[in-house]
Amino acid sequence: MVSLQWFQHIKKNKRIRIILSLIMIVCSSLLQTYVIQSFINPANLLSAGFTGVAILLDRIAQLCGGYFPTSIGILILNIPVALACYRSVGKRFTLYSSLQFCLTSFLLGTVHFNPILDDVILNVAFGGFLHGMAITLALKANGSTGGTDFISLYVSNKIHKSIWNEIFLFNVFILVIFGAIFGWEYAGYSIVFQFISTRTISTFHHRYEQVTIEATTQHPEQVSDYYLEHFRHGMTVIEGYGAYMHKRVYICKTVVSSYEVHDVVMCLQTADPAIIINTYRTSNFYGRFYQKPIDDM
Repeated sequence: MVSLQWFQHIKKNKRIRIILSLIMIVCSSLLQTYVIQSFINPANLLSAGFTGVAILLDRIAQLCGGYFPTSIGILILNIPVALACYRSVGKRFTLYSSLQFCLTSFLLGTVHFNPILDDVILNVAFGGFLHGMAITLALKANGSTGGTDFISLYVSNKIHKSIWNEIFLFNVFILVIFGAIFGWEYAGYSIVFQFISTRTISTFHHRYEQVTIEATTQHPEQVSDYYLEHFRHGMTVIEGYGAYMHKRVYICKTVVSSYEVHDVVMCLQTADPAIIINTYRTSNFYGRFYQKPIDDM
């Protein structure tokens, strides 16, 4: 019970949430810098999104005898998109995302990490996973690593569905260009790297997944009224019969976002300590659904 109260205190205390978000943003930048310097560059891979485009421009400049710093490329590519998404995606989200890619740009120019693996396949596997975790950390902090993440979150907010697979296809297109210039072997490795990274994000980031909650109770009005006081989702109450107790029961059904499940369960248990709750993932939901804005997370 103490841990639950502490968790609820964290969620209600805006200052603590901001501090935790900033810590995750910093960790995301450090991890992304580490992956680029210790896995991507030594294995001649190409990252995803605008960071990958910046690395690609640097490689092309080197072929022409020039130099185009990846750190500068990240800023040049991301700043216009951040300004364009400032109003539509959210001010705090844009601020956290800008902090992430600016810090990554700074770290790439000032910090140096040494490679730890000589095998290309191991670099692809571990690098892809860690790169996905870097992006996930930023997303968990209600930010992003910039670039295509801005586009992904903008579209996802409109359709209430994750589009990471579509972003993966865009990254594959960039990697095809990379392969045509630098060779298909490392382009193939880079596609596998990006696939692992995308699957990691999909595994750990569930903002746009929806969950159906079924709660069986003998006090439907008490439960539904208390629930509607705390959440902006509807609830359907179905009358049933409890075969074990031989009493009339009521099934209260609602669909919520995956990140709300814990809070909804605690809310229902508070309304009726004897309530029985079952949850399961909803593959497709059609109709009006309230999605909390990113800045309110």
